[in-house]
Amino acid sequence: MGAQAGAGPGRAGTPSGGDFEIRVRGRVGAALASAFGDLTVRLRPAETVLYGAGLDQAALYGILDRIQALGLELLEVRRLPGASGGRSAHAEGP
Repeated sequence: MGAQAGAGPGRAGTPSGGDFEIRVRGRVGAALASAFGDLTVRLRPAETVLYGAGLDQAALYGILDRIQALGLELLEVRRLPGASGGRSAHAEGP
């Protein structure tokens, strides 16, 4: 894909890595959760929440591709203000 800095508007900081929360509809079973071994998987009553720390843009797109290939319904992708060192348009510095 060649996704690097300047790949599109609204992606400031993503190439250098960041912490992300990804929500999918339904409770993912153990077999599907194993497809996300590099992420923290938390089950909620009506959804599954995946947490990834220090993800760059390529890793994020890979996870989104996996979600699609498994037939899961993507609800939300949110960049978390965090300690990964990535610049975030959502986080304000001290």
